[in-house]
Amino acid sequence: MKRRTLLGAGAGLILTACAGNRQPRHYSGVSYDSVAQSELIASNYKAADALLTQAGAQLAPPYPVIVATLVNINALEASSPLGRLISEQVGARLTQHGYRVVELKIRQKLYMKRNEGELMLTREIKDIARQQDAQAVVIGTYTEGADRVFINLKLTQIETNIILAAVDYALPLDMNVRTLLRRPETPETP
Repeated sequence: MKRRTLLGAGAGLILTACAGNRQPRHYSGVSYDSVAQSELIASNYKAADALLTQAGAQLAPPYPVIVATLVNINALEASSPLGRLISEQVGARLTQHGYRVVELKIRQKLYMKRNEGELMLTREIKDIARQQDAQAVVIGTYTEGADRVFINLKLTQIETNIILAAVDYALPLDMNVRTLLRRPETPETP
């Protein structure tokens, strides 16, 4: 009888220990795997891939590329977290393909508006391009429709302003995209 009690108690301890090792539940269903499979990331990577395919030999990996923040087509001086995120993901994809991408957030000579991102004046793009020996800039716009956000990206040669490649695509206006379209509120200054 004692043996059964000890075995039962031992089994209970083992089950309790195993239950304690379970991974925490994700109440929202979000995990690293699901984020890696994100349609938003996949769409932006696919767009960057399309730019590179179209540009072909006109774009040389040893020379840097600048990726500017995407802007709202209805207010070219405005962006959003979505515009900044798309530019970050496009820049990441170009880097993954072996291109040198200039990190603009550490630049001093930028036209920065609070909460807008790396919105640059044309002469500043050319100045940075010369300093970095950059060959092209990715620029883009987005606009919100009824159920989608429409995006246009252009890979433009800096010296000539000639478009080397362009891609249009749309993202579904799901909860994540709606949240990213919201402009952060700026605190009022006294």
